[in-house]
Amino acid sequence: MAKKKFDLIVFDWDGTLMDSTSTIVTCIQAAARDLGLPVPDDKQAAYVIGLGLAEAMQAVVPGLEAKHYPHMVERYRYHYLTKDKGLTLFEGAREMLADLAHEGYFLAVATGKSRVGLNRALDAANLLSVFDATRCADETFSKPHPAMLQELTRELGQDMRRTLMIGDTTHDLQMAANAGAAGVGVHYGAHTAPELQALDPLFIASSVSDLHTWLRDNA
Repeated sequence: MAKKKFDLIVFDWDGTLMDSTSTIVTCIQAAARDLGLPVPDDKQAAYVIGLGLAEAMQAVVPGLEAKHYPHMVERYRYHYLTKDKGLTLFEGAREMLADLAHEGYFLAVATGKSRVGLNRALDAANLLSVFDATRCADETFSKPHPAMLQELTRELGQDMRRTLMIGDTTHDLQMAANAGAAGVGVHYGAHTAPELQALDPLFIASSVSDLHTWLRDNA
């Protein structure tokens, strides 16, 4: 068996493991509509996925007075919580994670979700026991700041040079670059393959199956 190149594999959540991109876009648009703000189009709303919630709202509705952003966040959460029960993992994600755990990799999540939101999602997906550590945007700096990866490697005693970040947005890949970790993109989520390619990832997967195959052969 080939020697492993990585010891720690860190996944983004929304759009990478959970099929939630379109729901998040819809909820961002609904929040803007509730407050009588300009409604971002699908591409604008998808672009901010992966950022912390406050940062995402500031990016998608720029120029709003600071006092209004908490209302935008509240309306987004209201809409999301009415829909998240119906969200599912991408096909093959559960099997991929089980395979990686069996092969002895440390597994982690770095997400723009809140701690409450991630724990709720992990519990619903029955994945609470799968990950060795997780970091959320309300616990540290938002992507693309390297803090999430720095904290995860410290917590698990891992080398950043043997850490792989996998995500569906340029925010994920930029965080990996900022931290000195390797990056792999997936283009079945929020950002397109050309957008991801601009950050020179090791690989861009077109599906979870494609990602699983690459990891089996190259990680």
